[in-house]
Amino acid sequence: MQLPATGFFGLAQSSTWIRLRTLILLRWIAIAGQVAAILAAVVWLDLDLPLGAVAVVVGLSVVANLVILTILPASYRLRTAEALAMLIFDLAQLASLLALTGGLHNPFALLMIVPVTIAATGLSDRSTALVGVLTLVAVTAVALFHLPLRLASGGELAMPPLLEFGSWLAIVIGVGFLASYARRVSGEIRSMAEALMATQMALAREQKLTDLGGVVAAAAHELGTPLATIKLVSAELIDDLQDVPGAEHLRDDAALIRDQADRCRDILRSMGRAGKDDLHLRHAPLDAVLREAAEPHQNRGKALIFDIRPASGDESRQPTIRRAPEVIHGLRNLIQNAVDFSASTVWVDGQWSAEQVRVRVIDDGPGYPPQLLHRIGDPFLRNRGDDGRDRPGYEGMGLGLFIAKTLLERSGARLSFANGGDPFLRGNERPLRSGAIVEVVWPLSAIAAPADAALGANRPIEA
Repeated sequence: MQLPATGFFGLAQSSTWIRLRTLILLRWIAIAGQVAAILAAVVWLDLDLPLGAVAVVVGLSVVANLVILTILPASYRLRTAEALAMLIFDLAQLASLLALTGGLHNPFALLMIVPVTIAATGLSDRSTALVGVLTLVAVTAVALFHLPLRLASGGELAMPPLLEFGSWLAIVIGVGFLASYARRVSGEIRSMAEALMATQMALAREQKLTDLGGVVAAAAHELGTPLATIKLVSAELIDDLQDVPGAEHLRDDAALIRDQADRCRDILRSMGRAGKDDLHLRHAPLDAVLREAAEPHQNRGKALIFDIRPASGDESRQPTIRRAPEVIHGLRNLIQNAVDFSASTVWVDGQWSAEQVRVRVIDDGPGYPPQLLHRIGDPFLRNRGDDGRDRPGYEGMGLGLFIAKTLLERSGARLSFANGGDPFLRGNERPLRSGAIVEVVWPLSAIAAPADAALGANRPIEA
């Protein structure tokens, strides 16, 4: 989200997604609350406040808001340095107001944690740390140097020193806890949003490739008849010109037309191997779908072994399943990850029963680190191997398994990640001492193609 920057705390060129309108609105709300609290203290509680100095401090926030709005539009996205400056100004304004109205004896001292909480949700770690340190300095300064809170009658309102220290300590702990909590939650939300965006892009790319295959196949189907006619007519011309004296060049031209028609047919056939844009394109046997998903990784120096069979004791025929882009892309990512980390062999096992379809992708690599096993499938989790064996020359974003998990779960699947010998394995598992295992299980009703589906109409080519 941030660009490399130079300058104080590396903030000169960095930017955030925070709109100016958001911080301005929060400041107006704070000003309204401060004015209401001052009026209530003077009118209802009969407190003796230095109204002149208090009015100046509140007025500075009003002037700052008006000046900023005359310079920048409300929709302006603040740079990190600009957002940081606004939060520091608000912190200083609130600290000054508290110093004039009793310091930590004022119950509104709790609001000192607001700027650091906002920084934690929208700024960088260093900016949040800076606001946090300044908050602690301001709270300590207000606790030590402040005007006493007095009644109009002359009496002084003050809490016992021990309670005042407890208030200071509570604010200090609150700054650290709320900043850490807000930072962690906002970071996870941002990571999930970015990962879901990458997932949508991957699915859109897979959908475009599928659509392209359908368009090519439809073009091959539509051009098949005229090409066959051209070939037939050219062959008849060759026969008719066989005994015509001096027509050798015409026969050669007719033969060239026939050969080029054959060439066009072969090109279209090779381009249209993905199938027609009908239900046969969208549905395929389990074996065909698994082999299609693994096809880009067949020649990467690792052995891919397929074992497609019914579950033990089941005699049902191999199911025809939905050949959906999310299924193909999700399985392909799982197989790619297994090939990347395997030592020599990857097994792709497919089983089915009357209730479900089960796919396992197993490799003979180092397996998943036990401490990360419960987090497999989280976005931006980069390190799989705990023995230092990463993919040579490759630095991923940690999104492959997340994208695969998200897309397959969208299709109705349930995923499990384990190492060889983990307790979730059961049945005829391949005996492995190590290696990662991914199990994908669909209810048959969620993945099976409709029985006896008819061909669908070709979709129009859109400009």
